[in-house]
Amino acid sequence: MIIKFYDLKKKFNKNTNFYLFYGQNAGLIDETINNTIIPNSSKNVNYYEEIEVINNVDVFKEEILNRSFFEDSKLIMISRVTDKILPIIEEIIEKNINDVKILLRTVVLDKKSKLRNFFEKNSKTIIVPFYEDNNQTLSILAQNFFRERNINISPENINLIINRSKGDRLNLKNELEKIFNFARDKKSISTEEIIKLTNLAENYDVSELIDHCLSKNKKKTINILNENNLSSEDNILILKIFLFKLKRLKKLKETMSTEKNIEKVLSSYKPPIFWKDKDFIKKQLQNWSLNQINSLLKDINQLEILIKKNSQISNLITNNFILEKVETN
Repeated sequence: MIIKFYDLKKKFNKNTNFYLFYGQNAGLIDETINNTIIPNSSKNVNYYEEIEVINNVDVFKEEILNRSFFEDSKLIMISRVTDKILPIIEEIIEKNINDVKILLRTVVLDKKSKLRNFFEKNSKTIIVPFYEDNNQTLSILAQNFFRERNINISPENINLIINRSKGDRLNLKNELEKIFNFARDKKSISTEEIIKLTNLAENYDVSELIDHCLSKNKKKTINILNENNLSSEDNILILKIFLFKLKRLKKLKETMSTEKNIEKVLSSYKPPIFWKDKDFIKKQLQNWSLNQINSLLKDINQLEILIKKNSQISNLITNNFILEKVETN
């Protein structure tokens, strides 16, 4: 059965256990999963790639079909699916299991896809296409973002942000968060500030640089630093994004002191963590203890003062700091 994404929430049926989400709009798929599927499903969420399921199909089926009487219901998400997964899904549907929901997601499924045709025609399944956003939907998204945070911004500047995000919802969200972190204590933001804040859109994103640093991926971190031409304003922005990510990491680390299931911790975090960020965060949680995170937060606050006092060599100071942290044991 085919359903539009905007109808899914009001037509959500808890008795439907099989979903297929496909399309290029990864950001909207993430939003729909976090805002509709997870809140209306089990808190026990398991994540797989299709290749994991296919290579361990007997173990996967046994986990679903031979579950303990005392075990909670499950939500199983399988990414990057193809027609290869169809026989497994058909077998599970035939078993009439009521306490397991399975959500498949992928990017492109052409009209000849057996998986797509099966989900479209079967009354026990739901398929939802997610098409790319247009400027109107992205503009509404940006307007709501600033309105909720009481930041004044002109329509012209909203269009500027959308253009610099290259029409991509995930890019737009990254740019909006970047601007909000910079303008957190302001009531408005100028065109000049937006241009400075978004001038890395065509290069590597600041967020990606920090993610690789915290993940201790030295090779990728050095590559990004070499590829970008950072200004003094960029260095302040790097520190603000660094602080944002570290504070999130700290909250997650504190939560994990009582809840050991990392998937549950990530899925329940608010605001929702996008699927593309989860692998980074898992690695970062392994790399940094709570004490190290607290120490790094203090270092960044001191570094911001140092950069402002030495703006002419701020690039050197920031680069050295990042390289030092990526090598921290």
